[in-house]
Amino acid sequence: MKFKKWLALALAAVLTLSFAACSNGGGDGSEKGSEKGGEISVFYYTYSDTYISSVRASMDKLLEGTKHNSYDANGNQTTQTEQVTTAISKGSKMLIVNVVDTGSNDAAQNIVEQARTADIPVIFFNRSVDESVVSSYDKCAFVGTDYEMAGHMQGQMIGEYLKENYDAVDLNKDGKISYVMFKGQEGNMEAIARTQFGVEDCNKVLKEIGKPDLTFYDAANTKGYLVDQNGLWSSSAATDYMNTVLAKHSQANNNMIELVIANNDDMALGAISALQTAGYNNGTGTTIPVFGVDATDAAKAAIAKKEMVGTIKQDAEGMANAIVTMAKNFVDGKDKFDGIAAENVVGTWRINIPYATYTGE
Repeated sequence: MKFKKWLALALAAVLTLSFAACSNGGGDGSEKGSEKGGEISVFYYTYSDTYISSVRASMDKLLEGTKHNSYDANGNQTTQTEQVTTAISKGSKMLIVNVVDTGSNDAAQNIVEQARTADIPVIFFNRSVDESVVSSYDKCAFVGTDYEMAGHMQGQMIGEYLKENYDAVDLNKDGKISYVMFKGQEGNMEAIARTQFGVEDCNKVLKEIGKPDLTFYDAANTKGYLVDQNGLWSSSAATDYMNTVLAKHSQANNNMIELVIANNDDMALGAISALQTAGYNNGTGTTIPVFGVDATDAAKAAIAKKEMVGTIKQDAEGMANAIVTMAKNFVDGKDKFDGIAAENVVGTWRINIPYATYTGE
């Protein structure tokens, strides 16, 4: 058995024993797990997000044997807030929250105030929560990433790819690369950073080799991106957009999209689906380079089949381990960062899980 897998199994066993030992009686018996005491309540912004599903799967394994319950807000903040209120009224002993609304502090602050009133810890994860919100309650913390880094790494990866393949990517030989950017959500800090730096950092590499900046395919679109209007970072949104784009932009029209940049792998794969329908990225003929973020299993498979070039790995297992380790610390009355690598701790309020470039090599 590989050491990493052994370590994960050992951690799961230790955490299960610790949570079981700290349970405190009560509960209505409907939650997963058999020991007594209030549940550990885990709230997801949506089950449909592929990366979040990976975090959920890892978290469920680590919490196996403990009384825990998962809630799907399905992209609706009102639903999630009501779920939090209900869980607390049932005697929840801890809230672990993947908050829906990241456009303002209101939703997260409301959850913090509910947790404070109930005197239970709350751990936010993945979707950005402002430091002022987290730091307003001593039993609160955030587990996420250095969200700007994903955009920087994606932009650098795209730039390095174009440095090696510029002439082949420039299908109409006009000396410029025409691109489309798929943004997951308005007002979300991860989406904003990935959208900005995915292009800016690529342009820095292009400048170094004497090439012009990337050109957004639609000069009338001053934003420079197409956004999922439902804020779900979904493959279907990217597929719909890409089908519309390809109806007017093709090699035959000498204006083909030459590069696809997506805020996450679901949107990247959605774009690939439309490209394949139009005759591209099928293993023969023309392949349009597509880049995403998350390194989901589906994206890795697409990269292996040469349908997609690269992605930025967001470590779902690492995030789940950090969340559950911190939850155990709260239950045991330890420092919330006990057992967390010091280089991943930011100030007194958050943990950052490192990113990594993935191109299948």
